[in-house]
Amino acid sequence: MIAVLLFELIIFVHEGGHFIAAKKSGVKVNEFSLGMGPKLFGFTRGETTYSFRLFPIGGYCAMEGEDEESDNPRAFNNVKIWKRMIIVVAGAFMNIVLGLILMLINLIPQESIASTQVSMFMPGSFSSVSGLQEGDKIVAINGYGVNTYIDFYFALYTMPVQEVSGDELGIYKEDCAFDLLVYARECLGKMDEKVAQEKDSEMAEVIRKAQPEIAAAESKEEAYKLFCSYCDKLTELAGLDKLAKYPEIELREVRKRYRSDITVMRDGQKVELKDVDLMTLQSEDGKPKMQLDFYVEPLEKNVGTVIKETFKETVSVVRMVWGGLAGLVTGKFSINEMSGPVGLAAAVTDVASKSLETNGFGSAVNSIVYVMMIITINLGVVNMLPFPALDGGRFLMLLIEAIFHKHVPRKVESIINTVGLVLLLGLTAVIAVKDIWQLFNGGFHYG
Repeated sequence: MIAVLLFELIIFVHEGGHFIAAKKSGVKVNEFSLGMGPKLFGFTRGETTYSFRLFPIGGYCAMEGEDEESDNPRAFNNVKIWKRMIIVVAGAFMNIVLGLILMLINLIPQESIASTQVSMFMPGSFSSVSGLQEGDKIVAINGYGVNTYIDFYFALYTMPVQEVSGDELGIYKEDCAFDLLVYARECLGKMDEKVAQEKDSEMAEVIRKAQPEIAAAESKEEAYKLFCSYCDKLTELAGLDKLAKYPEIELREVRKRYRSDITVMRDGQKVELKDVDLMTLQSEDGKPKMQLDFYVEPLEKNVGTVIKETFKETVSVVRMVWGGLAGLVTGKFSINEMSGPVGLAAAVTDVASKSLETNGFGSAVNSIVYVMMIITINLGVVNMLPFPALDGGRFLMLLIEAIFHKHVPRKVESIINTVGLVLLLGLTAVIAVKDIWQLFNGGFHYG
């Protein structure tokens, strides 16, 4: 129920944008409705009826002369074209404004704000031995500009897994670094539990120290020699007997890696790094799984940075939505990765319950705010697509009218919008069925 109310709040803000712009432009508004379908109840104030309808899946702002001819001088079709353009884009504009507000609300309670500058690598890191260095500020991943951590995670999420040759020197160096971690864990397992806890951080530091040296190795033999040398140090630190021979690094013909070209700022210079690998592990179902193998520096948090990041991260979400839409068109994403109202409600509920279980009420509220921020910006962006029946399609019609100084025939516009609406309703129905199927088959996994 809470998810439904929050979704209707977003619709209210969107339609409220149209409503306010219409009123300010002198256009007569016949009805302002929340929900679709049969009317539950309503009331009239002045010339406008305000109603609440049965199905909480949308809403509308019905203006005089919007979809039919009208001789009323205050009809939508009779006001100046620039006013009509403002009215059409006002809904999406208000969604973006709400997104900004929710982003600000989300950032204020956070202890820190993540940057895109590498601060430290995890022990056994792949990226540390395949190009990245501490202090690097990531500015692009596979050509996708990275300005915020939202850009960063979207670029990672859309990164394809690749099959690479196990004979590569880079892969061998990754295995050396990772097997050092494996060996350290074996050493810790042979130690007294209390002593192991005390030595754990020291061993991690030894592995981190080894990683840049392994990264600089010019051959497999040199990398293996460093591996053995640092195994000696781990053995000594653990107080164990040195092995006569350390295990060979396992070689396989093909490896799966999340691999990317990454552009960084390093010592004030832009550096292009080719074929940087992120740690790729195998999940329980045998599929490759990415694990971020480094930490980033937090930004200094003050009023200025919070406001600046609010705008930057909102822009990042808009870019993310456009990137997702482009992925659907190009086949990068499938319809299974789309969600309608049912899926969105499930997302809000699931995220809130998980946050409540792990971090308490405050975290749950913040998680809901974040999800709603994504949804409202998504609605604003999608609505401005130049597709019939969407605000973007209506704006395109007005743009054609402004260029050719001739209104698109009402009958033609009506047919185009009707076809567009049927297609949208059909897509909505398909997505709703998919969402319900996933809901009852445990297919939703968020957070």
